[in-house]
Amino acid sequence: MSSENQVAAQPSENNVTELNNTPTINQQIDNWKDTLPDDLKGEKALESIQDIPGLVKSYVHAQKMIGSDKIPVPNKYATDEDWQAVYNKLGRPESPDAYEFNLKDNSNIDENALKGFKDIAHKNGLLPKQAEAIMNFYNDMTQNYIQDLNSKSEQGRMNAEQSLKKEWGAAFDNKVKQANVVANKYLNENFAHLTLSDGTKIGDHPEFIKAFANIAGELGEDKLIAAQGPQYMTPAELDKQIAQLQQPGSAYWNKNHPGHALAVQEVQDLLALKHNSV
Repeated sequence: MSSENQVAAQPSENNVTELNNTPTINQQIDNWKDTLPDDLKGEKALESIQDIPGLVKSYVHAQKMIGSDKIPVPNKYATDEDWQAVYNKLGRPESPDAYEFNLKDNSNIDENALKGFKDIAHKNGLLPKQAEAIMNFYNDMTQNYIQDLNSKSEQGRMNAEQSLKKEWGAAFDNKVKQANVVANKYLNENFAHLTLSDGTKIGDHPEFIKAFANIAGELGEDKLIAAQGPQYMTPAELDKQIAQLQQPGSAYWNKNHPGHALAVQEVQDLLALKHNSV
């Protein structure tokens, strides 16, 4: 080979510079975004893609999604029909009657209320599990409320009974019977079961019972209101009768009075009744 050919085969200084400035394949891969048009470089969808393999993987995944059973998310312009279609695809039952709830045996939810809930649930696209969860929550809440109300009602009845027994003593049973006779005669049978704000049934409230017992007392021995069994006096009524027997100048204070012994005995009997009734 001639010296001229050897010189021609060697790269010139310009060629070496050009080769050094040419990006390697790795550099081209690392800077792949720089090769994109300006309107695509700023796309947020590309921010998570770091290299060409990632871009290819994303593209393949998108291609697989084409034709699959996708559910488009309705925007603010979506109609009611658009939402109904979404509900159906998500698994809403075909009709309200298709909802099934496994309610407890002691459920207080009637058929009309249950049907109304099914209609609302279907209209708003609830899935069966969602509708059942809401219904169970409502049913449990109702049961807890009823149990609490019953507990308060029973406590109110016990408090009223204790208060009236303390006030009426041995006359308690008779007074309550008289009050019940009057209430049953003049009031609707459901009135006594009305519940006050504190959970006490109005028929168990001491003031209610006392009021009708007083009415019975005002009416006297009328057969319509007289309660069966022996008649007893309250401690207050006993005190009133004792005071009358012990008035100044009465036979109780005059030992020479022919009725003195009888008056003293009667006062003692009344005091014994009062002691036993408290």
